[in-house]
Amino acid sequence: MRVVLFGATGMVGQGALRECLLDERVEAVLAVGRSPLGETHPKLTELVREDLFALDPIDGYDVCLFCLGVSSVGMAPADYERITYQLTLSVAGKLPEGTAFVYVSGQGTDSTERGRVRWARVKGATENALAKLPLRTFAVRPGYIQPLYGITSKTRLYRTLYRVAMPLYPVLRRLFPGFVTTNRELALAMLEVAENGYEKRVLENADLVTAAARRARPAGS
Repeated sequence: MRVVLFGATGMVGQGALRECLLDERVEAVLAVGRSPLGETHPKLTELVREDLFALDPIDGYDVCLFCLGVSSVGMAPADYERITYQLTLSVAGKLPEGTAFVYVSGQGTDSTERGRVRWARVKGATENALAKLPLRTFAVRPGYIQPLYGITSKTRLYRTLYRVAMPLYPVLRRLFPGFVTTNRELALAMLEVAENGYEKRVLENADLVTAAARRARPAGS
């Protein structure tokens, strides 16, 4: 596989990049973003652009992992829609037909686009629009994601939450197996569905755990 990755500086994207670089089935990774990663690897190429809406067509890659996203908290509705919906569709439109496009959505996304929660409606609209494109699209809807391997969120509030929750993660996993996962599992699941497909085009948290298990390497490797 040759993977183009968006959002590699975020928590989910960092986990995806790590697994791509470790996976022997991934031949090359193009990380596209607004700022450099500060990381080198024989597989890794970076494309830094201030305006991601102005990208040229992207050729030579058969998988796109779209991990770029923002929280709707404190953000103007128009700005949230521009990043979450418009930018995602803009990037998808730069890819050749048949490319596997894995979109990181979220648990609680509203596929009907008629609910009261704005972020859920926007995510649902994005999923629905992607499904109409001539790509192999998958939407992944993780619940609570526990970061591993020193990776953390860029948002201060979330960093605090993850530090507090880390000792409780085994308990949360036992009590709520359908609602919690790790950034490693999420990354493995994305690679699995991109390469081998899945029974569904929209994967809830439990599906992600299943897909990750199909691809998993030994933990810690």
